[in-house]
Amino acid sequence: MKALQKAFNIRSHKINKIEVIKNSKTAQEAYDMLETYAVNGFDSVPPEDKSYFLKCFGIYYRPATPEKFMLKLRIPGGFMTAEQARVIGECSLEFGQDYIDLTTRQQCELRYLTIESLPPIIKRLNAVGVSAFQTGVDNIRGIVADPFDDLAFDNVIPSHGTLLKLQDIFLEKPEWISTLPRKFNTSITGNLSNRCNVYGNDCCFALAQKDGVFGYNLYLGGRVGMLAKSADIFLKNEEEVLAAFSATIELFKRYGFRDNRNKNRLYFLIASVGMQEMANSIREHAGIEFAHAGETMTTMNYVEPDHGKIQLRDGTFGVHVVVPSGIFKGSSFIKAAELALKHGNGELRFDMEQSFYLMGVKDLNALLQEDYFLEYKNIDTPYKNHLIACAGTEHCPFGVIENKNDAISMAEYLDEKVPLESGRVRMYWSACVKGCGIHGLGDIGFEGCKAKIEGINGEGVHIFLGGKLSGESTEGHTVIKSVPLEYAKLYVESLMLEYKRLRNEGEDFESFHTRVLSYYTRAYIGFVMMLKAYLRAKNIDIVCGFETKVLTGKNEEFEVFELGRKLYYHLTKKEPYSSYERFTPASKREKLTDIRKLVPGVDEVIALMLEYMLNPNERLRAVVFSEITPYILLYNVLKSND
Repeated sequence: MKALQKAFNIRSHKINKIEVIKNSKTAQEAYDMLETYAVNGFDSVPPEDKSYFLKCFGIYYRPATPEKFMLKLRIPGGFMTAEQARVIGECSLEFGQDYIDLTTRQQCELRYLTIESLPPIIKRLNAVGVSAFQTGVDNIRGIVADPFDDLAFDNVIPSHGTLLKLQDIFLEKPEWISTLPRKFNTSITGNLSNRCNVYGNDCCFALAQKDGVFGYNLYLGGRVGMLAKSADIFLKNEEEVLAAFSATIELFKRYGFRDNRNKNRLYFLIASVGMQEMANSIREHAGIEFAHAGETMTTMNYVEPDHGKIQLRDGTFGVHVVVPSGIFKGSSFIKAAELALKHGNGELRFDMEQSFYLMGVKDLNALLQEDYFLEYKNIDTPYKNHLIACAGTEHCPFGVIENKNDAISMAEYLDEKVPLESGRVRMYWSACVKGCGIHGLGDIGFEGCKAKIEGINGEGVHIFLGGKLSGESTEGHTVIKSVPLEYAKLYVESLMLEYKRLRNEGEDFESFHTRVLSYYTRAYIGFVMMLKAYLRAKNIDIVCGFETKVLTGKNEEFEVFELGRKLYYHLTKKEPYSSYERFTPASKREKLTDIRKLVPGVDEVIALMLEYMLNPNERLRAVVFSEITPYILLYNVLKSND
C-alpha cells in the first residue's frame, strides 16, 4: 500500500472547503438538532447544515423551492413492500404536494417538505423500515441491484441478502457517516441481464464464473462518463464479497483525495496508482488472496419494459408500470400499494429507468383492467418505455434545462412524427454535465447545456449516441454539440426515420447502432441528422442518410465527398465526375458541372454546399463536416421561412 500512501501524500497539501466544513463538527450533531430546527423554523437552520450536513441524512435544501426540502430515501436494490409504498405515498400526499421523483438508482425522493414536517415524516418512514441515512454527499449511497433478484429465470446467484449485509457494514454507523472523501456508489447483480447499470458505479459486483464456480467479478472506478474497469478479482462467495467491499471502502476512506472535489472519486485514486496496485492493496488489506477474474456473465440486455411484464420462476409475473421521466405522485403510490396487495404478493420493485414493477401477479388481465393503467401505461410507446430524465432546473441547482418535461415532449413528438409499432429506444436525459440521467449510457443521450441562436444564449443539449448496456456496457459519444432545444427533436426525428427505414425485424436501437451507425464517423452521423432536418424544412425530397454497406472506412474526408456525390446524383441523375479514385475525381482536369444548370431552381444552399463538397481542387474542397455545417443550420431556414 506504499503506492497509495505516496499518491495520497502528493494530493494532501491542502483540503477543499467541504472538508473544512466536515471538520467543524460531526454530521450526527446536525441531525440531532433536526427536531429543534422544526420547532424554531427554517431560519434557525445554520447554513452549513443546509448546504452539507443534513444531506448526509437525505435532507436536501433546494433554493429553487424556497424554505422547502427534498428527502431522498434509501430503497435497497429497489425492493419495497406495499406497506412501505403506502407510507411513502401518504407522506408525499400530506406533506409534499403529492409529488414524488423516482430515480435511476432505484430510489425515490419526496419534495416540497417544510423543516417542520421532516421529523414526523422520518418517524413514519422509520416505523416501516425506510431510511434516508447516507443518501447524499460524501457517503456510501443506496446500493443498486437487479429488480428481479431471486425471482427471474436469469438469476444465477440471489444477491439481495448479500446486498443487505453490505449495507449493514456502513449504514447508520458513525464511523461511516460523512467520512469518505466523496460519494461512493455500489452495485451487485447475480443475473445474466444488466438491469441495474451494474458497471456504472465506484464498486461493482457482476455475476461471473471461474472453474465451474459461480461468484462475482469485481469492477472499480465507475463515474459519470466512465465505466468501471475490471479489478481482475473473482469473489467466490458472500464472505469474499463482504471482505473485498470492506477493504475497498476502508482504502478509499484512508487514501482518497480530499483536495479537488472534481477529482476525488475512487476513479482518481485508481488512476494515480493503477488498477493492479489497487487490487493488490485490496487483497492485502482484506488478508485474502482473491482469485483472478473469471468470466463475466452479466452481459445481456433486458427486454421486460417492451413486453410490460416478466415471467417469474414461481409462475407469477412482475408487471411493469411506466412512469415517464420518473414524475410520480404520492396518491399514485398509495394506489400502487393497494394493487400490489390485491393482485400481487404485496411487493413492488423499482428499476433503473425510473419506473417500477408490481410483483407476484397471477391474473394479468384482472390487474391490467384497473383504471390505474389509464394514467400509467403497462406498455407505452417505444419512446417512453425506457425514458429517463433527472430533476432539471425545477428542483436542482445544477440543472441547465428543465429536462423532465423536455424529455416527455420529445418522446411525444417522435411518436407523432415517426410512430413505431415495436422497437426499443432508450433516451436518457441529464440536465447538466453531472449526468444524473446517465445520458452516456442511453441509445440516445441528452446533456443539458447553453446553446446560441444568432448569438443569444438559450437552452440546449449535447446529443450522444452509442451507449450500451449489453456486454460490459459502453459509454456513448457526442454527435452534435450545443443544439438549441427546439431543434433537437428535429435532428432526432432524422435518426428515427433512418432507424425505421433500415431496421431489421425486431431490432432494437442498440443493435441498429452496432450494425449500421457504428461504421460511420460521429461527425457524419451528426451532419446527416442535421441535413435531413434541413431538407424536410425546405420540402426537398432527396434520399440521403445511412446504408448497411459502407466503404468509406470511417474516414471523414471520404465521407464528405461520397455524401456530396450521392446528393448530386439524386438531384441530377448524373454523376458529378466520370470516374473516381479513393473518393476523389480520377482526373484532376475534369470540371464539375454547375448543378444549377442541370436542376433549375435547385436550393441555393444545397448548390453552394455541393460546390464545396465536390470541388475538383482538393485544396479547396471541404474535408470535414464542420466546414459545411453552417450551410444547413435550421435557424437560417426557419428565419427565411418567416
